[in-house]
Amino acid sequence: MLRLNKKTSYLYLVAALFLLIFPFVYESRTLLILLTQVFIFAMFAMSYDLLLGYTGIVSFGHAMFFGIGAYTIGIFMKSYEPSFYYLLLAFVVTVLLTGIISFFIGLLTLRLKSHFYAMLTLAFSGLFLVLAEKWRSLTYGNDGFTFRVPDLLKDRTDFYLISLVLMILVFLILRRFIQSPLGRVIQAIRENEQRTESLGFHVLHYKIIASVVSGVIAGVAGMLYSISLRFVNTSVFSIDITLDALLMTIIGGVGTLVGAVIGSGLIEFAHHWLTEMAKVHWIFERWIIFFGIIYILVVMFFPQGIVGTLKNLKFRKNNRQESK
Repeated sequence: MLRLNKKTSYLYLVAALFLLIFPFVYESRTLLILLTQVFIFAMFAMSYDLLLGYTGIVSFGHAMFFGIGAYTIGIFMKSYEPSFYYLLLAFVVTVLLTGIISFFIGLLTLRLKSHFYAMLTLAFSGLFLVLAEKWRSLTYGNDGFTFRVPDLLKDRTDFYLISLVLMILVFLILRRFIQSPLGRVIQAIRENEQRTESLGFHVLHYKIIASVVSGVIAGVAGMLYSISLRFVNTSVFSIDITLDALLMTIIGGVGTLVGAVIGSGLIEFAHHWLTEMAKVHWIFERWIIFFGIIYILVVMFFPQGIVGTLKNLKFRKNNRQESK
């Protein structure tokens, strides 16, 4: 088992080094922007996987934290000088806002079970969407607004590297989190909540901790998304954002952080490729249909997600070898 972990770590290291040197050996602005989007949504999908895959919580309102991060950086950069100081201040405010809001929402809703919790999170997300639409003096409503960014983030290569490093940090932090004693309790809650509670653990406290960590990371991902576009509008609060995270997590493999990264890459590249194909033939203008077909095929051939299915195949292979 240790040897497998070492091999996996080496594989991750090689992939990270390849992505770090990629912009210096292959000059393609389009691909650079696309990969940056993959890194950003990978962070968002990993934050969602912490809820769904490791804690067993289904949320339909995860976009609220993503949107809070997106609007916080946009408002700061538009209202004040686009400097590193205000960027750092926006980051701190995002962490505080998402942490506090996820704490109170978790306190109010995590006592509920299954679909009741999911629907309440959707309602809270809808409240933030309405707030962003109506508070036009601050958010400019559905029209949104553009803003400037610090000089450090203007260069696409620099922003690519920053997004990649942040994605790697989020991956390492979450992996350490789920392997900690606290993370083991959270996974026990997912497997059997009643038994975990009977062992003396206060289940609600652990669920709230997972919700806060997940919300903060989603807010940081929203900040990066807004910076990449240098524009923000109410679409960052839409349920489509949450559904994207859900699809990325399911396709990559629920309960596997690297699956969220792979899922985000597949969805972003499939979306880009199908959109480009619309220029070739009119039938691809209905790209969402083909996107749905791809999703169905992945679920059929990889029922536990890509990473989950591969792990099962590896496990079965090892069992056969041991039985011989």
